[in-house]
Amino acid sequence: MNRKPVKSSNIASIGYDNNSSTLEIEFKNGTVYQYFDLPEREYKGLIGAESHGTYLAQSIKGRYRYSKV
Repeated sequence: MNRKPVKSSNIASIGYDNNSSTLEIEFKNGTVYQYFDLPEREYKGLIGAESHGTYLAQSIKGRYRYSKV
């Protein structure tokens, strides 16, 4: 999955696959997580958020299945 670099204190890059509705987040410490069955609107909200980390914590974590890659 192609990820785009973002300006964030904790997140290095974010990617999204429309076909599988999978969000992929690479953190600055090198860990990568995938969130499954995530609507595209959530990805767009994350990318457009003033704080990517805050959006992730408030709108995605705990709501969608995920796995550490």
